[in-house]
Amino acid sequence: MSIEQFMKSTISPWMKESGPDNDIVLSSRVRLARNLSNYPFPIIASEKQEEEILQVIENKIENSMYEGIGTISLHKLANMERIEKNVLVEKHLISPNLANESKHGAVLLSKNEAVSIMLNEEDHIRIQCLFSGLRLSEALTLASGIDDWLEEKLDYAFDDKKGYLTSCPTNVGTGLRASVMMHLPALVLTNQMNRLIPAVSQLGLVVRGMYGEGSEALGNIFQISNQITLGKTEEDIVEDLRSVVMQLIQQERTAREKLLKTSKVGLEDRVYRSFGLLSHSRLISYKEAAKCLSDVRLGIDLNLISNMSANILNELMIVSQPNLLQAYAGEGLEPEKRDILRAKIIRERMKLEKE
Repeated sequence: MSIEQFMKSTISPWMKESGPDNDIVLSSRVRLARNLSNYPFPIIASEKQEEEILQVIENKIENSMYEGIGTISLHKLANMERIEKNVLVEKHLISPNLANESKHGAVLLSKNEAVSIMLNEEDHIRIQCLFSGLRLSEALTLASGIDDWLEEKLDYAFDDKKGYLTSCPTNVGTGLRASVMMHLPALVLTNQMNRLIPAVSQLGLVVRGMYGEGSEALGNIFQISNQITLGKTEEDIVEDLRSVVMQLIQQERTAREKLLKTSKVGLEDRVYRSFGLLSHSRLISYKEAAKCLSDVRLGIDLNLISNMSANILNELMIVSQPNLLQAYAGEGLEPEKRDILRAKIIRERMKLEKE
């Protein structure tokens, strides 16, 4: 398979769409946690009960379709190879917890992969909707519609005072987690992120790396999400997050303008050094690739580099991950061979941009 064909089949269709403020906001996600009544939560359920839960949900949705997203296909993790599960994690379609811990887990996927519904993860059902750019309201509308559609078929665990009941107390209430993935290189370069992260936390939000809790902010990509799910409406949670994200967008743009005014030559040097590394390296680690891709994306956004798609960061950050590389190779690869293949794929992708 050529690199062009591989990237077309690997990048989720929704990622190729443009969205508001997508020079800084890569994606918006809304996730709803739900559980069935009359079944113990997954954390204490037996394997037999997990199997029953999966069967109940499968029977209810089989041959049905939610208008607007078409058919949703069910994939049981027990039928997948390890590398297939890890690829789904790297595409943010399932969590590492579902891939590693659940024996009767499954995922329902829409054709464009903008909707993924995890079954038997920390909760029985986790509905996730993804959009490119800053489109939290659209993600919430779609997730709520799917939630209503499922609730017509399934009996949710719900308390009149507490709201939706979940395995983790921090999700009780709305069960909603909204998040955005932001590219914030100028705030990092100007040493402002260390000041902003505690300030954002004081507003009931949390800043993490691109893989969520405990992950590193590779490529200057940060995930901002809500912490509070109880005592607010879904709309208020999303609006509060959107408001903070808009402020971060403004601060990132101000920092970019300042860098251009005060350190343009230094910034150009950084961007073109990274461009050169990506274009000519024969061996590159994921961490180094992420750093260079961030620099090049910043260069594209600031018009320091022309004739190159801004989506290059999104695409190459995805396909240069360890498991997707091995999926491309069709075999398991030692770290050095992955670094060699990563460098080759990036070179070929950069070459395609010039043609």
